[in-house]
Amino acid sequence: MTTLVIGASGTTGSRLTTRLTATGHNVKAATRHATPVPGTQPVRFDWYDPTTHDAALDEVDRVYLVPPLGDSDPAAVMVPFLRRASASTLRRAVLLSSSAIAEGGPAVGAVHHALPDLVDEWAVLRPSWFMQNFTGTHAHAESIRQHACVQTAAGDGRVGFIDADDIATVARHALTEEHSPNTDLVLTGPETLSHDEVAAVISEVTGRSVTHRRLSFEQLRDRLATEIPQDFATMLAGMDRAIAEGAEDRVTDTVQRITGRPPTTFRAHVEARVEANMAAHAEAHTAGETR
Repeated sequence: MTTLVIGASGTTGSRLTTRLTATGHNVKAATRHATPVPGTQPVRFDWYDPTTHDAALDEVDRVYLVPPLGDSDPAAVMVPFLRRASASTLRRAVLLSSSAIAEGGPAVGAVHHALPDLVDEWAVLRPSWFMQNFTGTHAHAESIRQHACVQTAAGDGRVGFIDADDIATVARHALTEEHSPNTDLVLTGPETLSHDEVAAVISEVTGRSVTHRRLSFEQLRDRLATEIPQDFATMLAGMDRAIAEGAEDRVTDTVQRITGRPPTTFRAHVEARVEANMAAHAEAHTAGETR
């Protein structure tokens, strides 16, 4: 089998690629610039450039689908791609969606709705909000680094935040196990946390005081609209409002059931990131002394 991983340099795609190659699977790593990824065949792929699609699909029998970022109507490019793929050797597709978007809902929800009619074997991963949003390069992480605060319109709403490593592990199982899930999988961490509690954990682990700044729906929408299209900003702000209303206050056993191990806690994730940063700084310092 050969798996095409779209977004192979992204948050979940890079982790999935590592897991697939580590277990001996052939991988085509699809990125916009055919970025080399160890152990894979790099291939150029652009959702908006159909001339890149055939080469990416050549001799591929399964695919990990990451929608184009910031597109409020990804079905417009993803469904034609899947139709083309279904006429080739593709037989299994795993789509990255969101716990906040049900089948037939806005944006990637339309792709979710179309997927079962386009491929014989499929799964839709619907993870909750990523823990990496607070520790990677997301706006929350930048706000923490620059202003020591998290800004949301989520109020006291609780979320079962999930580690992207757990998402990637579930994705590997969904792509490679003999029997395809043929359903959607809602993925959460082991507990729900409010953003006040998130800020408290980050403060405790890092030793730096971090707070949660509460915005209204309109404030968040208008702030986002300075960087992304208005309709997409409205949708994202609406997700925060849904959190405030309790839409994400749930945990599932999906990670445990699929992978055989419990999902990572938010505290463990932050502690691991702090340790990794300290190790990187120590290595850089040692390298500087040896020059």
